[in-house]
Amino acid sequence: MVESDKLEIQPGYLGPTLPVGQLPPKGERQWIEHPEQLQQAIEMLKNAPVVAIDAEFMQVRSRSFDGGSSIPRLSLLQIAIDNHCFVIDTLRLKNLSPLNAIVSDPAVAVLLHGAGADLRVMAERGIFVAHYYDLEATSRSIFGQHESSLAAMLWRAFNMRLDKSLQRTDWTRRPLPPAMVAYAARDAEVTLALYYWLEQHFHAILQRHENDGQYEEVAPWIEPFLRGTAHTSPEVAVAEARADGRIRNKAQIYADCRHALKSLRHPMRLNRLLRLLSDLSLTKLAPDILPLLQAPTSDERAGSVRTLGRLGIKSALEPIQALLQDPVHDVRKAAQNALRNLDESEPREQRAVPTRTVDGARSWIVGISDGKSDSEATSDDSDWKARLRSAMES
Repeated sequence: MVESDKLEIQPGYLGPTLPVGQLPPKGERQWIEHPEQLQQAIEMLKNAPVVAIDAEFMQVRSRSFDGGSSIPRLSLLQIAIDNHCFVIDTLRLKNLSPLNAIVSDPAVAVLLHGAGADLRVMAERGIFVAHYYDLEATSRSIFGQHESSLAAMLWRAFNMRLDKSLQRTDWTRRPLPPAMVAYAARDAEVTLALYYWLEQHFHAILQRHENDGQYEEVAPWIEPFLRGTAHTSPEVAVAEARADGRIRNKAQIYADCRHALKSLRHPMRLNRLLRLLSDLSLTKLAPDILPLLQAPTSDERAGSVRTLGRLGIKSALEPIQALLQDPVHDVRKAAQNALRNLDESEPREQRAVPTRTVDGARSWIVGISDGKSDSEATSDDSDWKARLRSAMES
């Protein structure tokens, strides 16, 4: 076996070099600052099945009582379609809701690169996107997190060096110099070009990053963890689901998680599920996780490696060792760390799962056997000790 600690993990993407694409010629650019201009732009946008959007915003100090916080202020919105780009002055235009005729239409695919911040700042101005692709997340799934920036992807796809010299400039200044308008428009235009390149070479992975608000049905107690909105630990979530009857026994926990593993398509949701499985120490799901080591996206390969390493699954040593040669650095590094964990660890036992007793205190039931009640799975002696420990720690 390779000694993982002594193996130097080479940085960067080591996969095949793809054909360099051809950037389309620069199309017409139009500055939008009046409501009638915005309406004319919307009429043109209605004919486009995909639109690329980029937002420029500034952090400004809020007038709230805390006095120290800042909020993003949308300064420009660039929308590109084939042969045309609209640069919208969102400071001059107070009502941007007409844009929902485009971006809230499920039939229109909105293209973003690094969707999180842009979606939030648009939502604050009443613009709500129904159907989108995050090209940064797609690129990360293919080439890794250090190779997914817009600049890195444009160099890979088109041998184009992206000028980011104005990235931190003041986008609230008016009038904007022509160079700044062109700079802003270019980001939306190249995002559209990158989408076409990804569609040509990585169609299957791109489609897995489609966000249309339609999610696979999973157990209700699991869904908050997949959305990143869970407000409790996995153990507490399980305990609460057992208390209200959504989980009957340990066998159902395994069944719910196994169903989710087979159902999920979106790499981010699947990665979050894998983290949940390791947090709950569900070692019996190892056979269901092992096939993900050969998944098409680096998110799944790296996520499954981490989970198997945390669970201490010794049978995964050989397939994980093979991933030391994965083309994506994230996966190679995850494999190295997992092998280190597996060299040092024993398989993890089921973690203690807290449940609530009739007096409101928590008790911890460890390794509950399928089909047994809580009272059958632990003695009265250990129960009162757990309750006492809970009371002391609360």
